[in-house]
Amino acid sequence: MTNRITKKTRKTSILLTCAMLLICASVRADGGNSPGSNDKGIYGDDGRRDYFEADSKLQSLADSTVALVEKSDTRDTFEWLGLVKPQVHLRSPVYGRQAELCKEERFFDQRMAAFCSGALVGPDLVLTAGHCITDDTSCAGTEFVFGFTIKEKGAKTPRRIPKGDVYGCKTLIARTPVTSGADYALIRLDRPVSGHAPMKVNRSKALITQGTPLVVIGHPMGLPTKVTLGAKVWDPTPSGYFTSDADTFAGSSGSPVLNANTGLIEGILVRGGKDFEVDWTRGCSRAYVCNSTSATETCRGEDITKISEVQDLIPAN
Repeated sequence: MTNRITKKTRKTSILLTCAMLLICASVRADGGNSPGSNDKGIYGDDGRRDYFEADSKLQSLADSTVALVEKSDTRDTFEWLGLVKPQVHLRSPVYGRQAELCKEERFFDQRMAAFCSGALVGPDLVLTAGHCITDDTSCAGTEFVFGFTIKEKGAKTPRRIPKGDVYGCKTLIARTPVTSGADYALIRLDRPVSGHAPMKVNRSKALITQGTPLVVIGHPMGLPTKVTLGAKVWDPTPSGYFTSDADTFAGSSGSPVLNANTGLIEGILVRGGKDFEVDWTRGCSRAYVCNSTSATETCRGEDITKISEVQDLIPAN
């Protein structure tokens, strides 16, 4: 499944192709095939929660995450007589219709705008996945949006964001897009961020342990911020990454993966299992559910780049 899921023609065709084939082999932003590089799914019970359902500590952390949005999918609105402040309008199709989901699928009526996720890790630094930002041109064509979030029960997906919460790319500082290992990108924004505190990373070189509880915060399928609970480390031993049973999807790539006990970033979500399966009798798609407690042929788990791969590039804050 493509990372740039807000590119309308590519997104629609790829989502439908994935559903029809009962797989979600990803397509890198450069157009090359990269099986499994950003496909995810549900493991057991669905751990995704909207921002307003999370506790205050997790909400505070979620406030420091960003939605990566195609600049071509944004439009500035202008101040009017001093009454309406400048905003950025997000082009955002309805999730359930865009992905041809069955009506009972969670978040069906919410809208999708992001193609990837990221975390603020310095006054003007965003950490994301390397396959989300492929080069300087890709970075220049991306808006980094804070506050694409549903903050109250019953509220609709925000379609306009205050212009002050939308940032551009100044520099692509570092990028490592290894499809079977570490995968990260570090971006310097066009100005220091106001109103959002940098997240803290685990600076210990110690290997994360099997069973460590995790929280993932990001934009699965480009949706408003989701705080994903109930995940844990499956296998901490692969070089450059570890595996988990986090409930994530395309669009979650680049999400910070936190130690649930400490709140520190342990890694970056980068790869995983398939997202959807087709209900052939109804002609619609459903989130793929894996009930395994360890990696299997059909439940590969989610790959998370270890923060140790990039922590030396992030100044202490």
